Amino acid sequence: MPDIRLPDGSLRVFPCPVTVAEVAASIGVGLSRAALAGKVDGRLVDTSFSIETDAALAIITDKDADGLAILRHSAAHLMAHAVKGLYPEARVAIGPTVENGFYYDFAYTRPFTPEDLAAIEKRMAELAKQDIPVVREAWDREDAIRFFQEAGEKYKAELIAAIPEGGEVSLYRQGDFVDLCRGPHVPSTGKLKAFKLMKVAGAYWRGDSRNEMLQRVYGTAWAKKEDLDAYLSMLEEAEKRDHRKLGQQLDLFHFEEFAPGSVFWHPKGWFLFRQLIDYMRDRQETAGYVEVNTPDVMDRALWETSGHWFNYRENMFTTETEDGRVFALKPMNCPGALAMYAQGVRSYRDLPLRMAEFGKVHRYEPSGALHGLLRVRHFTQDDAHIFCAEAQMEAECRDVVKLIFSIYKDFGFEDVRVKLSTRPDNRIGSDTTWDILEGALREALERMGVAYALFPGEGAFYGPKLEFVLRDAIGRDWQCGTLQVDMNLPERFDIHYVDADNAHKRPVMLHRALFGSLERFVGILIEHYAGAFPLWLAPVQVMVMSISEHQAEYAREVAKKMKAHGFHAETDLRNEKITYKIRAHSLRRLPYQLIVGDREKADNLVSVRTRGGQDLGQMSVDDLLARLQKEVADRGNAP
Repeated sequence: MPDIRLPDGSLRVFPCPVTVAEVAASIGVGLSRAALAGKVDGRLVDTSFSIETDAALAIITDKDADGLAILRHSAAHLMAHAVKGLYPEARVAIGPTVENGFYYDFAYTRPFTPEDLAAIEKRMAELAKQDIPVVREAWDREDAIRFFQEAGEKYKAELIAAIPEGGEVSLYRQGDFVDLCRGPHVPSTGKLKAFKLMKVAGAYWRGDSRNEMLQRVYGTAWAKKEDLDAYLSMLEEAEKRDHRKLGQQLDLFHFEEFAPGSVFWHPKGWFLFRQLIDYMRDRQETAGYVEVNTPDVMDRALWETSGHWFNYRENMFTTETEDGRVFALKPMNCPGALAMYAQGVRSYRDLPLRMAEFGKVHRYEPSGALHGLLRVRHFTQDDAHIFCAEAQMEAECRDVVKLIFSIYKDFGFEDVRVKLSTRPDNRIGSDTTWDILEGALREALERMGVAYALFPGEGAFYGPKLEFVLRDAIGRDWQCGTLQVDMNLPERFDIHYVDADNAHKRPVMLHRALFGSLERFVGILIEHYAGAFPLWLAPVQVMVMSISEHQAEYAREVAKKMKAHGFHAETDLRNEKITYKIRAHSLRRLPYQLIVGDREKADNLVSVRTRGGQDLGQMSVDDLLARLQKEVADRGNAP
């Protein structure tokens, strides 16, 4: 007689083993229809799963994150079912979920076309409408291998062969289609109502370039059609905001084949980049940081001491000199900061010591992973390393979190979520040390009342970390800032401070980046603002336009005065109609356009238009300067 405890604490007793579906039905017809899966004692299972002993059960619906993932995984199987029906000679490989959707890899005699995708999607809809039951079956490993070999599905047979002998193999059957999968899956194809196939890409079998190239078909799936429509609308808007297109249109940067993953900053883009550095430099100085700079190239021995050589070697650029010494371009700034700290004797009176560095780092990213400013090989971090006593650690963590939230607010990011990533399997240091470090981060967040999501096993190899995720103007999430606490690298580098009792003690090291990669943050800002930067960030803040050549000198004087007050002003004195000039500079998304004609020149005024097309009428340059200075001080944000 299993006792089933539900999430609300209520208890339901059944006279014999009971399935998840039967429990849902006993609660109500609506829940029975909505049930996609169950979570039994924390383990996700199909609705057909039989509960034979006392257990805690949560019914999973499409309102749950787990439910949406199950919908997407089931949609991947539905796509494979459709492909096998339309193209029987196609061979199936794997079909997992990804962010916002799923994919499935296929081997086929020719590339899939857009017309093929339309046909596959249509067939998926037909199969979904048939509401075919999806049934889990447990097979003997050897029988499963033989089944797929006889069906010509060599990829599935290879996957099963990698399962240890004697292990149970779970297959899922829907109609005449059978697939290998751990599950769980939706009870029937009728649960899949909102999906769309997006694109085809190449992918090596098992991600190994020595293997065959397969075709990867990507799709997206949602609980409701309205959610699907909203997602497709967001993608359309994201396409308009693509920082690579806007970067070219606004003359900010470009890339070259002979320097893959490295940015060529144009004057306006470099201005924006420097604005970020100047802003962060001011905020850090106010917060008690000192700025340092360390070498870009350092000996292999340093990276062996830090552990990067053994944990990060494949991502490092190295070179060997004539005398046999091996050097590496730094992929991270922390070993240099440790070397900086180790110079001289440190006292407890020096702590906390907050050392900031705008350090250039180099990391090898596969060419296929490079993506404009968002994924590069050479970038600049707004890094800082805080050395403090253990008793100061939690307070320093709170100060960093406060600073991060304040800075993101200045850039228009109000919706910020925090992830706490704990010890990974591949790590250095004792469990006792990790307990202390994880406890400090957790306590800092909880004392501040900051909500966070826990991500077990995703910390750095030397310490746990907080990650700060920003939501932009169109609802996309970007992971930017990080805070890591570390007792392990101070031990590996054997650094100390002299305490009040003259004893040598080990400091704690906090690793902190707020923008993260400045290059990536610029890319995020371009897309967040759609290129329409707020006044305080805009590379060109004011464009002064003359109606005819008679006002050219006055336009230059206005621009000169704007520059004298710290504003970045340009002039357009071309012999073109003013409507043409207004339209041209509106496309550049400039915050303000100033128009000067004979009347403005005679009265020492300017006619002012905002980026949104609002006509503010005539005003004196001094009144305009007062308006702009207030807008900059208020950090006015576009989205």
